[in-house]
Amino acid sequence: MSDAPKSNDPRLDRRAAMRLLLENRGDLLLVTGLGSTTYDAAAVGDDDRNFYLWGAMGAAAMVGLGLAIARPERRVLVVTGDGDMLMGLGSLATIGVERPPNLAIVAFDNGRYAETGMQPSHTDRGVSLCGVARACGLEAVYDIADETGLKEFAVRLHSVDRTLFARVAIRADEQMRVLPSRDGVFLKNRFRRALGAE
Repeated sequence: MSDAPKSNDPRLDRRAAMRLLLENRGDLLLVTGLGSTTYDAAAVGDDDRNFYLWGAMGAAAMVGLGLAIARPERRVLVVTGDGDMLMGLGSLATIGVERPPNLAIVAFDNGRYAETGMQPSHTDRGVSLCGVARACGLEAVYDIADETGLKEFAVRLHSVDRTLFARVAIRADEQMRVLPSRDGVFLKNRFRRALGAE
């Protein structure tokens, strides 16, 4: 991605990764986790089909699961961080049992708890989110560390009818926060309208 900042760190730039995932989104519904992934989605472009979870750490994957079950005709993408995913590991067990074919979960993994001061997360100490996802019964699991892998996953996102899980290695950096609305009622109503539920 030509607009990504230059760095010696081989991991991906988070904003460029989000942009690539949403580049050809079509009618894709997006759920983001606490903090950075919400800022990333808003920076790429706020959209009525984005559902931001302010302060609901650990809940992104379960919200995505509920949405995928309720709206089987729509593809649902959850993009969250390693800290949020670690908080909600039990969600992967439930998703592994349910396996909705229209759900994709992407964990941006920088090995840090970015929202509380960049302390090392458990993934920095060897915990494998892909290993957990596989152990929970998910079969389409991808460990992505470069732009080529992410581009291939973005194609699968729209062409594969099965539950997908991807861990994307991203740089541990702080980027300018782009804050969408924090009004939960507004976000809920806007999202419902985008779904044609109102």
